[in-house]
Amino acid sequence: MTNFFMRITDVISANINEMVDRVEDPERMIKQIIREMEENIRRAREGVLDAMTSEKQLAKELNHHKQESREWAARAEKALRNGKDELTRKALTRKKEHDRIVKDLEKAWESARNTSENLKAQLRKLENKLQETRRKRSTLAARQRVAVARQHMSSTVNCFEKGLDTESKFIRMEERVEEMEARTDAIMELDDDQTELEKEFDDLEVETDVDAEFEELKKKIELT
Repeated sequence: MTNFFMRITDVISANINEMVDRVEDPERMIKQIIREMEENIRRAREGVLDAMTSEKQLAKELNHHKQESREWAARAEKALRNGKDELTRKALTRKKEHDRIVKDLEKAWESARNTSENLKAQLRKLENKLQETRRKRSTLAARQRVAVARQHMSSTVNCFEKGLDTESKFIRMEERVEEMEARTDAIMELDDDQTELEKEFDDLEVETDVDAEFEELKKKIELT
């Protein structure tokens, strides 16, 4: 999502450069730029809303599993007080399942929350930039006329430099995509190899934790 905001900035810059080359009416050009900025900000705002929605959904799911864990803990204690050892163990097992989900969701929610905050901050910057552009419309029009004259004087050099910069960006982007693809393939291969082994150790950990909680709960009951 952060790359989305960077792409918006690139698009705005590219459109400005294009208009500098072909538009004779600076005021009309700036109005068009503002319209495009407004459209890009609208799309960016939709992205922020998606991130916020994801964060809220994770928070809701996290609270649900926390509540489930508390309820199963209470059921385990009730079962043990009534001498239902096997039922107590089953309740503690269910509690552990929710505890594990809570642990994973807490990490996911924290990441989503940070992402949402970062995107909102970047959106505010874009909106501030739009407001600044609106305020400086007439000034920009005058500066635009100067920029057109300067570009005409050095068009060959500028075009050459732009070509190198564009090619460099494309190469970096292509290398990044290839790196991400290779990393994804490696992760998927590693996950396939380790999933079964991790499941066995997870089951063993749950069984051990259940035994420990069972004994602690039993001692608690005996003391009351």
